[in-house]
Amino acid sequence: MSVTVPQPRATRDTVLFTVIVAVVAALAAVPTGLVILLSGGGPIVFVAALFALVPVGPVVAAYLWLDRYEPEPKVLLALGLAWGACVATFLALLAQEVGTVILSLSDQASATIVAPLTEEFAKGLFLVLLLLWRRHEYDGVLDGIVYAGMVGVGFAFTENVLYLAMAWNGTDGAPGGLAGLTSTFVIRCLFSPFAHPFFTAMTGIGIGLAIQSRSALGRLGWPLVGYLLAVLCHAAWNTSATFSGGTGFIAAYAIVMLPAFLLAVGFAIWVRGREEAVLTSALHDAAGRGFLHPAHVPYVVDLRRRRAARRHAHLAGGPRAGRAMRDYQQAAIELGYLHHRFLRGTAPRDAVARGQAFVELLQRLGPAVVFPPDGSTPTASPLSHHAAPGDRPA
Repeated sequence: MSVTVPQPRATRDTVLFTVIVAVVAALAAVPTGLVILLSGGGPIVFVAALFALVPVGPVVAAYLWLDRYEPEPKVLLALGLAWGACVATFLALLAQEVGTVILSLSDQASATIVAPLTEEFAKGLFLVLLLLWRRHEYDGVLDGIVYAGMVGVGFAFTENVLYLAMAWNGTDGAPGGLAGLTSTFVIRCLFSPFAHPFFTAMTGIGIGLAIQSRSALGRLGWPLVGYLLAVLCHAAWNTSATFSGGTGFIAAYAIVMLPAFLLAVGFAIWVRGREEAVLTSALHDAAGRGFLHPAHVPYVVDLRRRRAARRHAHLAGGPRAGRAMRDYQQAAIELGYLHHRFLRGTAPRDAVARGQAFVELLQRLGPAVVFPPDGSTPTASPLSHHAAPGDRPA
């Protein structure tokens, strides 16, 4: 059976975080659903939901591809989707309604000022809670992009359901009927499904940079900078839709938003590619300290060789050996990220205890792990001692 990496407080925090977020999402789903039903006009909402689902799969798949080096727990990714779809949507709707009533703002001011501020705050709140309760699952910028993407996808889905239903009913200036539904589907679901994930990624990157920062100013300042960038991008996007009867939106999309999105995609891919170099350096240093055998490092950091090692282990020893290889690789990856932060001087307070747990797990799995024979790789994983990250080299 699969081996779970023991971590201080991890089990309690995992259950607590999962239960609280799931309950809050379920509670928020009720008023959010009622608002959509009342605004959209009943049965058409279910048709709108089917159309809104179209971009969800491809966008989620893209984020899962980014997350291949250290796959985040599927439960947390699902909670991110639920938070965006239910909690963030409800909080944003509530805040915008209160702000509009109290401040007596016009619809344009609400869309360009209140909506970006409240929606990015509501979406970013999940990342803050994740950082507070599941700190060991948030390692840096790439994790921030992935978790922010899940929240953004969930938020965009619910918002698209609302707008598609309203477009069919001809409300909010839409032509109505099939023409209104089609035009809204093309603009929101085909041309710009990345918008909300892109905005919230700014907050996720900010928090990721704060995690990696050595200074108190960086730890406090980067999340704020990320949030403000998310708000500015969101405000620019909403503002473009209010100019020249839609012409401004098309121009902003072609000249600003699409290049900015492609730049963000390039950045995300670069960060993902950098993970191999980071893990390789950290794990070779860890191997020098006796935490794992140096010949195992390529089978952890190289995705092609990682898959080949799992296939070989499964063929050589059956499902149990395949699971042992997967668990060994995952523990080594976690150890690599933790050791990288130790080398940078940004390790968390429980780094020694967590590192010891990873090393002990690697030792327990060692006898069951069978690597492909390449002339240099041992069939087991002998470790020189029960050291933890931070010890002197063995």
